[in-house]
Amino acid sequence: MKFRQIAATVLISAATAFASVFVYSKFQPRQAGPYQNGSDNIPVNYTSYMPGTEHRNLTPPTDFSAAAKLAVPGVVHIKTKINPRQVTNNLQRRRSVLEDLFGDDFFGDEFQGGGGGRKYYVPGQMASGSGVLISDDGYIVTNNHVVDDADEITVTLNDYKTYKAKVIGTDPNTDLAVIKIDAKNLPYLLYGSSDDVEIGQWVLAIGYPLNLETTVTAGIVSAKARSIGINKQAKRNAIESFIQTDAAVNQGNSGGALINTAGELIGINSAIASPTGAYAGYSYAIPVNLVKKVVNDIMKYGNVQRAYLGIRYQDPNAIPEEKWGEYGIRRDVNGVVVTDVVASGAAADAGIQKGDVITGINGINTPSIPQMTEQIARFKPGDKISINYLRGDKARTANAVLKNIDGNTNIVKATVIDALGADLVTLEKSDAAKIGIRGGVYVDNISSGVLKKQTNMKPSFIIMKAGDQAVTSVEQLRGILEKQKKVQLEGVYPELNGVYYYNIDLTNSTDF
Repeated sequence: MKFRQIAATVLISAATAFASVFVYSKFQPRQAGPYQNGSDNIPVNYTSYMPGTEHRNLTPPTDFSAAAKLAVPGVVHIKTKINPRQVTNNLQRRRSVLEDLFGDDFFGDEFQGGGGGRKYYVPGQMASGSGVLISDDGYIVTNNHVVDDADEITVTLNDYKTYKAKVIGTDPNTDLAVIKIDAKNLPYLLYGSSDDVEIGQWVLAIGYPLNLETTVTAGIVSAKARSIGINKQAKRNAIESFIQTDAAVNQGNSGGALINTAGELIGINSAIASPTGAYAGYSYAIPVNLVKKVVNDIMKYGNVQRAYLGIRYQDPNAIPEEKWGEYGIRRDVNGVVVTDVVASGAAADAGIQKGDVITGINGINTPSIPQMTEQIARFKPGDKISINYLRGDKARTANAVLKNIDGNTNIVKATVIDALGADLVTLEKSDAAKIGIRGGVYVDNISSGVLKKQTNMKPSFIIMKAGDQAVTSVEQLRGILEKQKKVQLEGVYPELNGVYYYNIDLTNSTDF
């Protein structure tokens, strides 16, 4: 009797479970799988396992191994060394009554006006980064900040062979540099086109992060023409139009390759957006079309031939509402607003006026400042371009011949001013009068060069004398430095008391 009761209970339970499953499957709507449903409501990711679906056209998973195999041998590990150096900070102090009474012999050199000063040593530094071979005879493109002021550069290839490298040229404005090793028959990457890069496409970042061996990471392009201000911290005329990706990039990846799935170089990894200094989601690469132009200029001319349109400009959204009427622009404008035109510049010659809105260069839309500046940066002085712009509600096109910073189309040669490694501006007479001096040269954005390496000069310094000659313009300073390789720069800081002196030596910087 007991056995019958147990059997009956089991049968009733099984029947109830079966009925529940049948009713649920009959009336519950079919749920989609992880991917979008097919036309017959069958989850696409399941179709390859279901009878009768063998001939469906399915896209296989993306495989990056072929692209990595092509590109990895062309990415190198760069290690740099900056030797310890002595820096002199010469401050002309206000002489006290005791100094006047007893003289400099009593107080020593430290208190002498301009002749002495405290000398101290800056410790040596070692760092590492990445680079990309662009020719079989050893030319390598990397970031300027990877080799900035390095006394020694060592390059290790993917096959562990190591070479000493020399700097061919640098461009702090784009944070690019070209270096070279003495080797032949090397593997190198082929240029792709950053204009063909699409948001959402797969990309690979290759480099040597955190002093690890060759590392490949994958991600997608999440944005184009990004400006994050990192280059502008160093140079006033910095160009930023980054490709933004979510491929993991860390310290040491700088100068490495960003490639597409065909293994072509589409960018040079340059920066990360991070509150901690480590990868936090986004990385930024210099687009390869800009890289090609900078590299070609450095190899052909020794420096970058930068073209200028001759305008000042602003993003429409950055213009206060009360100024919109002054510029005569609409609220829905999509372009770059011209806020001023340099009288002798290319834009003025082409008829561009204050208030015009530049919408394109050579037919390529430029709705933002990074996109416009990237397009201009691809050209050199003397190149002809077409400018698409709005004046009021009317669309217009003008042809312009780009000029160099001096307002002509000549090839610009590297000078002693470039060797200083800073933005130098002739001080306006009105500004000089405000601080009680006749004139001088204002120093800003000290980056790569003699001033950074040999002195502790800070931005805002005003050069008033070079050697025993007064200086009132950049051209005057250039003329003095071309004749004197070793010179003492004398000047002031507007916000500080006293006169400062900095000794510089241009003997080994370059040939001019």
